Formats: sequence, structure tokens, C-alpha cells
Amino acid sequence: MGRWQALVFDFDGTLVDTETPWYQAAQEVYAEHGVTLAFEAWARGIGTAAHAFDPWAHLQDQLGRPVDRALVRARYEARVRALVAEAPLRPGVARLLAEAARRGLRLGLASSSPRAWVLGHLERLGLTGWFAAVCTQDDVERVKPAPDLYLLALRRLGVAAEEALAVEDSPNGVRAAVAAGIRCVYVPNATTAALPAPEAALVLASFEEADLRAWERLLEGGAG
Repeated sequence: MGRWQALVFDFDGTLVDTETPWYQAAQEVYAEHGVTLAFEAWARGIGTAAHAFDPWAHLQDQLGRPVDRALVRARYEARVRALVAEAPLRPGVARLLAEAARRGLRLGLASSSPRAWVLGHLERLGLTGWFAAVCTQDDVERVKPAPDLYLLALRRLGVAAEEALAVEDSPNGVRAAVAAGIRCVYVPNATTAALPAPEAALVLASFEEADLRAWERLLEGGAG
């Protein structure tokens, strides 16, 4: 296998495109109030802590008046649950995971989402047990773009940064991986495709383009 030992994935938006349903649900709530939610505003919160962008404070600013935050949040969360309930793995992910496992790579997850959310979807998707390390916001003080989640994943997997590749769908995620010293493959989804991630070592339009032999050559090329 050479020097490549591990592959660490983000979860939301990467393995499953939850980013698009989240944005869609928020847009619907805004539309119900007669205003729009610009992607530039929403993007501030993609791939990082929830407090990075408060959609309900932004909604109030758009309207120029208070809203029932509990009510709009409940409407939003119910719509998200409905949209995400049967969301599949992104095309090409199942093949990639199986191929990585056949190669003997250790698989990890580094997610800024809550542990219950991540584990619930892993169970729904039949992926429980596939990942030797599952690191979530519950495990660290700082989520992405801080490197903490990736540093923890490396420790739990027992590998060095130069022995791993990260896979992300957002610029904040890419920044977190790179800050941890890990080279990152950027595979944006339909929502994040407009966001550049210049720190990424490789950018793919979809997982169906993934070639682990090419990824191994990328890693063996060294950092830079």
C-alpha cells in the first residue's frame, strides 16, 4: 500500500448531499415571509459551526421586524427532516468506500455535525462499522475551519497527516484538513459547487470521477 494509510471523509454534503436540502428548506421559510435568502449569506455557515450564520436573525433583518424564531425554526427543521429522511449516498460514494476498504485503507469521519445526527444517518445508510474513527462536534471544542476534528481523526486512526487524504465538499472543510497538514480532495455538491477551494490538492465534479490510483499518486507527490 506504500505510505497511504487512511482516508478521512467529511459527512454532510460529502457522503450525502444534506447541504442542498438545508438550503432549500431555509429558502422555503424565507419565501413564506415574502423575502429571499441569498446564497452568499447562507454560504457563511456551510461546513462550520451553526452560529457562523444565524438564518433567523438574518430573516429578521430582511423583514425589518421580529419573527417567532421558535416557530420558523420548527418549520425549517421539520422540512429538513422530510427532505433528508431518504437522502442517498452521493453517486460514486459506495464504490469509492468499497474500493478503499479493499485496498486496506483505514476510513475515518470528521464532521462538524452532532454525533447523533451522523450516527443516525450512518445506520440508515448501512454504513455502521465502516469507519474506524467517527469524530463529530461533540468531540472537540472547535469545529471546522479549525483543524481539531482532523487532528483527532488522525490520532484515533493512528496515522500521520502525510499518510492520509481528506475528502470534503466545502471550503471550510478543506481549510480544516489543510490546517491539520492533510492533503484534501474537494468534491463539491450542487450547493457548494459555486464555492472555490484553492487550498484543495484536487477538485472533482463528482465521486464518479474518483480514481484511487490517481489519489495515491497525488499523496505521494508530497505536500505543496
